[in-house]
Amino acid sequence: MSIPEPIVQLQRQLDQFRSAQPHRAKIPEGLWQSAVELSRPHGLYAVADPLRLDYVGLKRRLEGVSKLEKRKKVASAGFVELIASQPAAAECVIEFESKGGGKMRIQWKGSGAPDWWSLLRAWREAER
Repeated sequence: MSIPEPIVQLQRQLDQFRSAQPHRAKIPEGLWQSAVELSRPHGLYAVADPLRLDYVGLKRRLEGVSKLEKRKKVASAGFVELIASQPAAAECVIEFESKGGGKMRIQWKGSGAPDWWSLLRAWREAER
């Protein structure tokens, strides 16, 4: 079975790198990234074997890239507006506790929330 041309090209780059480096030198990230990209369409074994790369290491890198891409997709969400079905009078409680043991509790009823950020800032200043 013949090796696809993109894998052969990366094989040449890896051979060139390995011939110029001491035995078992760390492979540059760019070459690993190229191997990861090739493993998507060609498969892990089809890339790892001819390139003499660690199969498990390549698999971990591929999975790591996939997880990063998923996180980027999730993180790319912009503004999300939540609209209550009924503007009912809700009750909310926020509690803060400082390292020194001081506590602050904010409790309110109604649709408008207090400026709790200003309250927290003032409380922290008073704690100093």
